[in-house]
Amino acid sequence: MEKRRILTGDRPTGRLHLGHYVGTLANRIRLQHDYDTLIIIADIQGLTTDFEDPRRVSTAVREVALDYLAAGLDPGVATIFIQSMVPAIAELTVIYSMLTTVNALRHNPTIKSEAQQRGYTDLSYGFLGYPVSEAADITFCRAHLVPVGEDQLPHIELTRKLVRRFNQLYGQVFPVPEGLVGRAGRLVGIDGQNKMSKSLNNAIFLSDPPETVSEKVGLMVTDPQRVHKRNPGRPEVCTVYTYCDVFGFDAESVAESCRRAEVGCVQCKRKLAQEINELLTPMRARRRYYENRPDDIFEILRSGTSRARQLGEETMAMVREALSFNYFRL
Repeated sequence: MEKRRILTGDRPTGRLHLGHYVGTLANRIRLQHDYDTLIIIADIQGLTTDFEDPRRVSTAVREVALDYLAAGLDPGVATIFIQSMVPAIAELTVIYSMLTTVNALRHNPTIKSEAQQRGYTDLSYGFLGYPVSEAADITFCRAHLVPVGEDQLPHIELTRKLVRRFNQLYGQVFPVPEGLVGRAGRLVGIDGQNKMSKSLNNAIFLSDPPETVSEKVGLMVTDPQRVHKRNPGRPEVCTVYTYCDVFGFDAESVAESCRRAEVGCVQCKRKLAQEINELLTPMRARRRYYENRPDDIFEILRSGTSRARQLGEETMAMVREALSFNYFRL
């Protein structure tokens, strides 16, 4: 039997951080040998926010690809490709736009939240239609499972509705995909207030060197009522404990020691920085390997994109048949 298929990926807006890792990337790495895994670098969707400077997007494509490879995605089993070079995605985006109402897009909570965060009052067609484009990403290869961050679940639900609608109107072409959220959901940033984000300057990046990780962990917000080491702490309000719990860094012991005032916040931070650096150590080794072989990165992207185009052509042949648009061969 053929493997079930995964489609997931990121907009190339810059380097990936620990929030990406716990949200989706760890799941991708864990599942890549069990599923036919396709990883999209969604450069066209990057234009929804960086349309005035597309060079930022194209530069970030290599950064994201390098982060993928450093984190442990195996190019021998996972297909990493560039969105803009797969025509089927653009074709499906247009078709799905006929099956989607503007009101449904305007009420999408992720779109509303990001528009508010960026101060957008007059939304572009591309920004508003981002979930439709994402549906095309997922279905051009007829994916079954989509590892995503928690904030992307509304987009998955729209994709499921579009797939059901298409299949109902024109015949069974696409599987109805399911979303898979990382165990941690959203990872809070080092400020302890907002989700980890590059734009909020509260992120620990997968590419950060050990000393930078230690510096950032040192800035983490802890229990404000714990002024001295002798004061019993409340791990449930401590960012350091949150990270220990998310990453499985001996969280129960950390919580108990905190409540009993057996360990100070500085000591906890040092231990957490050590644990995070141990997690990132093999990533750093793989990063150095590929940084010294830039041609290998683009060959991986070229090969992956070639396969994605082929899958897209197969899907579009089925779509045209379903729509009775198969007039003649070219």
